[in-house]
Amino acid sequence: MTEANIAKSTSGTLVKDEPVQYVNELTTLNLGPTHPATHGIFQNVLTMDGEKIIAGEQTVGYIHRAFEKIAERRPFYQITTLTDRMNYCSSPINNMGWHMTVEKLLGVEVPKRAQYIRVIMMELARIADHIVCNGILGVDTGAFTGFLYIYEYREKIYEIYEEMCGARLTTNMGRVGGMERDLSKEAIRKINEFLTTFPPIFREFERLFNRNRIFMDRTVGVGAISAERAMSYGFTGPNLRAAGVDYDVRVMNPYSSYEDFEFDIPVGQHGDTYDRFMVRDEEIWQSLRIIEQALKNLPEGPYFADAPEYYLPPKQEVYRSMEALIYHFKIVMGEIDAPVGEVYHAVEGGNGELGFYLISDGGRTPYRLHFRRPCFIYYQAYPEMCVGSTISDAIVTMSSLNVIAGELDA
Repeated sequence: MTEANIAKSTSGTLVKDEPVQYVNELTTLNLGPTHPATHGIFQNVLTMDGEKIIAGEQTVGYIHRAFEKIAERRPFYQITTLTDRMNYCSSPINNMGWHMTVEKLLGVEVPKRAQYIRVIMMELARIADHIVCNGILGVDTGAFTGFLYIYEYREKIYEIYEEMCGARLTTNMGRVGGMERDLSKEAIRKINEFLTTFPPIFREFERLFNRNRIFMDRTVGVGAISAERAMSYGFTGPNLRAAGVDYDVRVMNPYSSYEDFEFDIPVGQHGDTYDRFMVRDEEIWQSLRIIEQALKNLPEGPYFADAPEYYLPPKQEVYRSMEALIYHFKIVMGEIDAPVGEVYHAVEGGNGELGFYLISDGGRTPYRLHFRRPCFIYYQAYPEMCVGSTISDAIVTMSSLNVIAGELDA
């Protein structure tokens, strides 16, 4: 068609009309919730100019499980199972973050051995979380092989969870005051086996992706966010460190003896999808370093605090001792009042600062409880990060952010 509009007259002959001013027509597109990359529960209403995204509005999610309000009606011990279901890719970190919050309120001092065991479990959980994120990012760019290479080792980590607590996904691991179980010989054997067999496979995974031309074309410069904008939104964790800010709760506000370990904080420069991938890759290596140090220097002593009014007695004792049975019932059913207080405790979760703000009025349940979920905070930046990109870029941007649905609705 030329610049002049060629139209057909009523007589059927072609006539030359006045030139037409072409107007761009914008399209509204729902990216999710039924798209595979949105897990069935994210909706992003995108405004498209051709293939380019010019605006977007996200819906937080469709779960609406009301974690915080449920928690305000539960005894402190029964809240642990709610934390499992936030970032279910790294449940032990959620569990232990909550237990540390309650311990801060109660003034319970946890033995050094229990702190080291917690570190081991939390770092294994971080590796499992990053395996999911980076493995799936490869799948979203069309590379399935890397996912198959390392996903088996997520199962190895789950087998260690099973040895520690009997569960795999929603672990309910640990207790207020320490751990439910000590590290058994079998658990130590499985951890050592993982430390030996996983690194060669992970190096192969890195060789498949780190300098892969196609992967880099799909991720470099895609979904970038500056350090200033990331901090304005409240980013923490790998997504903030990828933008060049070396903030890590384990270093800035050490907990559970993290000050005893040597490890580096990997940071990126551009805050794009590629940097987020590379930061998580390096964090896996650092987690392996921490686990090796914790096993090598594992202290002797008890794996739980001397706090019988808060720490569940051993199951064997419950079966044969009336006093243990009474304490077990009183603790689980919330028969012991907590002290009045207001505390905040944060841990470095798989996706950033996972915080618990707890207010107690002296009762048997929290007066107010707020979970600081990192995914809920940085998902708000997603539309801004997609502006100017295409739909295929939007998919890998979401994948690299590692938005876990369970952390969106609380």
